[in-house]
Amino acid sequence: MTSNSIFHSGLGDPEGPVLLPAGEWGVVEMTPETGCVTVISSDGVSKRVVVKTGRPNGMVQDRSGSLWVAESMNPPSLLKIELDGSSEVVMTEGDGIEFMFPNDLAFGPDGALYMTDSGVHREPFVKAHEEGRTDFPIDGKLFRIDLEGMTANVLDDGLQFANGLAFGVDRALYVTATVTGLLYRYEWNGDGTLGPREDFADLVDRTQSPGFKGGDGLAVGENGYFYCAVVGQGDVTVVDTDGHIVERISVGGDQPTNVAFGPKGSGDIYVTVKDAGTVERHHVGVDGLALLPSK
Repeated sequence: MTSNSIFHSGLGDPEGPVLLPAGEWGVVEMTPETGCVTVISSDGVSKRVVVKTGRPNGMVQDRSGSLWVAESMNPPSLLKIELDGSSEVVMTEGDGIEFMFPNDLAFGPDGALYMTDSGVHREPFVKAHEEGRTDFPIDGKLFRIDLEGMTANVLDDGLQFANGLAFGVDRALYVTATVTGLLYRYEWNGDGTLGPREDFADLVDRTQSPGFKGGDGLAVGENGYFYCAVVGQGDVTVVDTDGHIVERISVGGDQPTNVAFGPKGSGDIYVTVKDAGTVERHHVGVDGLALLPSK
């Protein structure tokens, strides 16, 4: 069993947890009133707003300390943000295709940045969802972004609300699509291209009532297990290296959005829970896989 605690509360739709070098936590807050990148103190007691952007979603930090943020609305873009509050729009399209809903980010073994775009503009999608329409067209994409050349290339499309992504211990790329509820696997080639999309795991408990639920952000343990936030299902679903579900870790809300591992040696995961406005800490007894490629 895992033990859990509230690390920080009172956040506006938190997402994108990032452990910063000094032990602080970066998160984004997605509500219209907040729409910001926030830093929480290492003890979880206090927070400070770094910069307000619009509706930031996924976030990662590079070796130089810069934060790269998937901004989902204002405009849909990739942002580069410094902890002193400076912010710039780096790109708004890839392969001549305008971003619609940049969602999450991960660095690859090649040092490139990989990004999901959910494939819808958020406001009409939310309206369709509220009206109970399930036929809304979605064309989620997966991009590889070369940060030196500042170019972005489409690696896959047609994903049903592309969301979280992470590289596994096998160096393959794993991506969630919230509408299907599936976790997909792509063989990663050294030149940055991918093999075909493979169904790897179904994250949704199909015995529960239907609704908008499926994989969101995820993190990978040193043991190769995937810790996947399942939004709408109220848990972090743990998947082993064969694609089998080994555990569902309940959280204090219906909408966990993302997962990150705590400091090395802690054996903890930190989970952003959107509807509860919290970051939760759960002890899982395993450390996380390195998020940046070895130099």
